[in-house]
Amino acid sequence: MAAHLDDMFSFCVDPDKVAGCVEVRFIDNIKGKGLFAKRSFRKGDTIFIERPLVSAQFLWNSLYKYRACEYCLRALETAEENARRLSGVPGLSLPHPELCCVRPELHQCCPQCQVMYCSSECRQAAADQYHRVLCLGASQEDPDHPVNKLKDAWRSMHYPPETSSIMLMARMVAAVKQAKDKEHWQKLFSRFCSRAANEEEEMAHKLLGEQFKGQLALLHNLFKAALYDDDLSRWFVPAGFLSLFALVGTNGQGIGTSSLSQWVHACDALQLPAQQREQLDSFIDQLYKDIEKGRVLSLLCSNHSCVPNAEVSFPNNNFLLQLSTLSDISPGEEICISYLDCCQRERSRHSRHKILRENYLFVCSCIKCVSQTDELDVTSEEEEDDEGEAEGETEGDEAEDEMTDV
Repeated sequence: MAAHLDDMFSFCVDPDKVAGCVEVRFIDNIKGKGLFAKRSFRKGDTIFIERPLVSAQFLWNSLYKYRACEYCLRALETAEENARRLSGVPGLSLPHPELCCVRPELHQCCPQCQVMYCSSECRQAAADQYHRVLCLGASQEDPDHPVNKLKDAWRSMHYPPETSSIMLMARMVAAVKQAKDKEHWQKLFSRFCSRAANEEEEMAHKLLGEQFKGQLALLHNLFKAALYDDDLSRWFVPAGFLSLFALVGTNGQGIGTSSLSQWVHACDALQLPAQQREQLDSFIDQLYKDIEKGRVLSLLCSNHSCVPNAEVSFPNNNFLLQLSTLSDISPGEEICISYLDCCQRERSRHSRHKILRENYLFVCSCIKCVSQTDELDVTSEEEEDDEGEAEGETEGDEAEDEMTDV
């Protein structure tokens, strides 16, 4: 979950520099606040690099044995291990193994519960922020532990492709419990909880399905049993829990981390003779065909536009988010990303609004949508066909990064 824009600069690399480049302004009661440029940016510039307030791996990913750092979400399995697991070919060998960025010799585990980290720095950072509260010790694999019951219940309600995780809420509570300045951290999180009750219920419905009210009550009870704290009692009453639930559903940013994708990018940069290049490209193409795919939409706290002037990426294969420009940006211009992928942005205005309303609970009023106001509010047959094909399509897609949630 990315920090609220008023406070996010303290979570950025070089926050003083970022504060001199961008600012937060109130736009209106519908859009709320937005991020605006204070100086000119050229196409391709990095606006800022930010770490999240809290992050957590999707629970089904964890169950499927995708190994990631418990703190920064960096992949722990090597590119070859990643390829073997995804392709189902246990004896698969990758060429150029030296291009793999994973360093197993640096990995460390929590001595109590054995969860893994990519480095001693991440292990210490997790312990300092939330892990002392959430460490299950010898009960890590105990299905009757309250935290594990909460995880199992979430998996039984929210199937892949996942779009959020109940453990984001758990880490929020744990972070406040461990914080020296508890009031500051409560304010950071509480500022997200500002949606109307009907919108919060709509997001719960979106995440859990038709039986969401009963499921929400079960999650609420399990959440209290696992994590209740008197100082945070307002988060444990039904209304407060619903606000937290809607918070993680609408403010999360999916993170793609994959040692295999990093290896592929490194292979692409190799200077090879034509025949070797052709052989390597053919190997990678076949590998992609052997791997099952999945796709998850994600949301950043920056405002959306169907004609974005910035985009989010994760170039370091961990939770560090990089916001970069897609076009020149002038001082005073709002910096917007798109919550839609490039194909969705080419759909009709009605189709775009349908996706945004269902997943993010707002109606877009960007320049593109305003210019298409006179379009009929219907979804074309071609788009309906595309949606149907996309739901069942697996072959021919490129392998996606493993997704985690922040």
